[in-house]
Amino acid sequence: MQSIADARRGARGSDDRVSRPAAPGIRSRAALSGPSNHHPGATIVSLPPVATTILLLSLSNVFMTFAWYGHLKALNHKPWLVAALVSWGIALFEYLLQVPANRIGHALLDVGQLKILQEVITLTVFVPFAVFYLREPLRLDYLWAGLCLLGAVYFMFRPSLGS
Repeated sequence: MQSIADARRGARGSDDRVSRPAAPGIRSRAALSGPSNHHPGATIVSLPPVATTILLLSLSNVFMTFAWYGHLKALNHKPWLVAALVSWGIALFEYLLQVPANRIGHALLDVGQLKILQEVITLTVFVPFAVFYLREPLRLDYLWAGLCLLGAVYFMFRPSLGS
């Protein structure tokens, strides 16, 4: 069976990064789409690993943002311990999405790239949350922060771009 890193090298030419084995507990697409998992009438949607990582990190980030900041509106009248316990419960769902996202993503991206990807997603989720849920004013500082993140994306992904 061909690993994701081997498939990536075949699609893009040589890759000078060290290939990593698939993360424990992550099965290949071939294993997932075998005859034992096929249900008549069911459509199996298979996303590329980076797209799966982005989707899972985005969903994880929605939970994270509510866990970290949602209590400021919804539980501001409750004792801090209640808010902390509710936030902790919400954070469980964040981790149930974030851990597999990072394991899938780490097959193709290094840890620094995963972290910068997470930060871009964080800002993308946080700004609408702050403006629409918390009713904070939309500030130009979010744009400047986003531009700084674009610079971080460039520097972290530059080796992959061949620069």
